[in-house]
Amino acid sequence: MTGKCSLAYNGVVDAERDLFKALGDATRRIILDELTDRDGQTLFEICGRLAVKHGLASTRQAVSQHLAVLEQAGLVHTRRQGRYKFHHVDTGPLRAIVDRWPIAREEPDP
Repeated sequence: MTGKCSLAYNGVVDAERDLFKALGDATRRIILDELTDRDGQTLFEICGRLAVKHGLASTRQAVSQHLAVLEQAGLVHTRRQGRYKFHHVDTGPLRAIVDRWPIAREEPDP
């Protein structure tokens, strides 16, 4: 029984680690912003928006690696359609942060 509990706990820790790792990089946060602004983009479209709007001249390989980290954290999901791969943002994993550290509604006593 202890082993199962430990395994479940490790899974939660790994998921949180992946989430914070994904959010810890400025380029990945910009990619999430771009997908929030216009969901369902291809790698080519994301690279173009990063270059034009943010002046980030990242290679397709670098952006692809960032997307893989975001996907590992559950923040991005992909959908294949023919030769194209469309990337969609998923803010569901952010709920774990809100649930873990809820915002206090009352002012604390001095």
